[in-house]
Amino acid sequence: MKDVSVGICGLGTVGGGTFNVLTRNARLIAGRAGCNIRITRIASRRAREDMDLGDVPFSTDIYDVVNDPGVDIVVELIGGYDAARELVLAAIRNGKHVVTANKALIAVHGNEIFEAAEQAGVVVAYEAGVAGGIPVIKAVREGMAANRIDWIAGIINGTGNYILTEMRAGREFAEVLREAQDLGYAEADPTFDVEGIDAAHKLTILASAGFGVPLQFEKAYTEGISKITPYDIAHAELLGYRIKHLGIARRRDEGIELRVHPTLVPQSHLIAQVDGVLNAVLVDGDAVGQTMYYGPGAGDEATASAVIADIVDVARAVASQSNQRVPYLGFSPEAMEDLGVLSMEDIHSAYYLRITALDRPGVLAKIASILSEHGINIESIMQKESELKDGRIPVIILTHTVQERQINRAIEELEALSDTDGQVVRIRAENFN
Repeated sequence: MKDVSVGICGLGTVGGGTFNVLTRNARLIAGRAGCNIRITRIASRRAREDMDLGDVPFSTDIYDVVNDPGVDIVVELIGGYDAARELVLAAIRNGKHVVTANKALIAVHGNEIFEAAEQAGVVVAYEAGVAGGIPVIKAVREGMAANRIDWIAGIINGTGNYILTEMRAGREFAEVLREAQDLGYAEADPTFDVEGIDAAHKLTILASAGFGVPLQFEKAYTEGISKITPYDIAHAELLGYRIKHLGIARRRDEGIELRVHPTLVPQSHLIAQVDGVLNAVLVDGDAVGQTMYYGPGAGDEATASAVIADIVDVARAVASQSNQRVPYLGFSPEAMEDLGVLSMEDIHSAYYLRITALDRPGVLAKIASILSEHGINIESIMQKESELKDGRIPVIILTHTVQERQINRAIEELEALSDTDGQVVRIRAENFN
């Protein structure tokens, strides 16, 4: 068998998992790849005392990997934006193929990187960047190649999913976040996870691969889960829904929806049953219908599984000296469409509204009248006398699907009523019909 040389940049959680799995399953992987995949160089800011690298040369300078003429595939696992971008572009200039698990890099700089790779005739693979060990990019680009993909929706951040799962027991957000940090599920600064930025990176990539449009992360709408309360979670359950932090991309004639936010999902739907730190992605194609991809979205060897799957794909091409490869985003460059991202006011959704009303006659009629004036139909309404406190009572309303512009104007009028108090809580709802 031909030898294909791999250099790993970054020996953290995923880098360590990649080294361990490649080493442990070397014979099995060679049988599937049709070539021997050899780790010939590793570079990281610091060594791992808990790992035995054997006779593989180690360096603290990541460019030792990129500049090694014997390395065929550079595996970028350092994370972040700028340093990773420079590293990957340097590897491409040197004629190296690249495998990365860096969703932020691809979401923000992917258009530039793919253009450079196309000109250099090398491959950039990024399966592990989207959903950890779940091979959803391969499914979208290859398994669903016959389909017009209409929408993609998913739980693509395990930290947020863990927090919302635990809050179903009545626990507050801050308490569960601290627990997630203690367990290692959340970073010391959890902003990327709980405010939807991490999920928006992944959704940007999924949307581009699914719809054949340029990467447009800067236009993605993000809304976090820090304002979700146990009260709203419990009342969503009473209405037959669960609250999940979803990334949703939908293709429409005039553009694409690209949004991350808390979402009510019917309890009967499979994605509502995905709990803890697990991920799940729904993809709707015109030929196959709905499919779901489920599993661990993070972790050392789970993510390494996807990294190595990319390495195997690239190694096959290297070993066979083949120029055949799947386009970076699943579409040939000339087939990409210049569809922009729609404003949130133009999206369509159903809505959960919680309105704090004063306990006066006729208040419900005024609320219903405002919604009706804006073309908003009510699916269900809930008001419990037992929740009356200090002359105020929560009114829970679930609407039919409307344009967000309509709901925004109705909320403005509801908040201006002398019969309501404070801000209206609004959570979008999706039925995936």
